[in-house]
Amino acid sequence: MLEIHAFATPNSVKVVIAAEEMGLPHNLVSVDLRRGEQRSDAFLALNPNGKLPVLIDRSPAANAEVVLSESAAILVHLAEKTGQLLPTDPQRRAKVFEQLFFHASAASPAFLHAFLLEMRKEPEGEARAAARKEVARVLGVLDGILQRDPFVAGAEYTIADIAHFGWIWRHRAFGADLADFPSVKRWHDEILTRPAVAKAISSTLALAG
Repeated sequence: MLEIHAFATPNSVKVVIAAEEMGLPHNLVSVDLRRGEQRSDAFLALNPNGKLPVLIDRSPAANAEVVLSESAAILVHLAEKTGQLLPTDPQRRAKVFEQLFFHASAASPAFLHAFLLEMRKEPEGEARAAARKEVARVLGVLDGILQRDPFVAGAEYTIADIAHFGWIWRHRAFGADLADFPSVKRWHDEILTRPAVAKAISSTLALAG
């Protein structure tokens, strides 16, 4: 049984989507960011960085457990555990990792920065405009990729799609309009119809009450 410490956040939903897609039984443990529970001693013992999500993967047969933070690392762990959503062919596998690293180094920081600026009450005009420009640049890169291929790492749906989807699902929260990126919109809307994705979104949002 997997234990996923999460809240209603883009990074959390990625792990829940992966668990649902892979058919892995899991239990969600709410870590309420509004109450600062990510700063508690109990949570920091799991992830000293104080960030969500955290996965605890217990293996009763081996009498051991794996505790992982960082959503991309968790996605890779689950893919390798199940043999799903991560190609074994070296070239196709490398394209998945390319997108995971692109997400971690460019997409996620851009989206998070824009989101935090959108949440501020003060105008922050120039900073907000610059953040939205970087968001548009990143979405433009993805749009170009998705003009050529149905998914971000090629012809197959993989954990790289799940990684990108977690944030792009919340695009309105960081001031993006997918109408400006038709290939990203096509991809987003298709993934949104997947039963595992819909179920994961519902259960993750429920953590916020």
